Amino acid sequence: MDKPRIFSISFASVYPLYLQKVEKKGRTKAELDEIICWLTGYDPATIQKQIDINIDFETFFGDAPQINQNASKITGVICGYRVEEIDDKLMQKIRYLDKLVDELAKGRQLEKILRK
Repeated sequence: MDKPRIFSISFASVYPLYLQKVEKKGRTKAELDEIICWLTGYDPATIQKQIDINIDFETFFGDAPQINQNASKITGVICGYRVEEIDDKLMQKIRYLDKLVDELAKGRQLEKILRK
């Protein structure tokens, strides 16, 4: 079976789109980085390094230090799919990130986004 195209898309090409989406709604790069760090276990410097070396989503999540144990609390619909029902673990992580970025852009409080 062919891998979904998103797996091979570079994280560096999508990050500016995430940033643009949240900044347009008055949120910051620091907040965006915080939710990415929370989900993946990367720190802001390592996120930047991943962008600089232009890795794809599959590698980005494969190399992530630690997916947050509360990631399973991320629920809802993104791109027409319920994130909690996605079988492919990599696709689910990508959609978790999409969902967090959406919540940030919609003005949700950071502590709620981070499932505290």
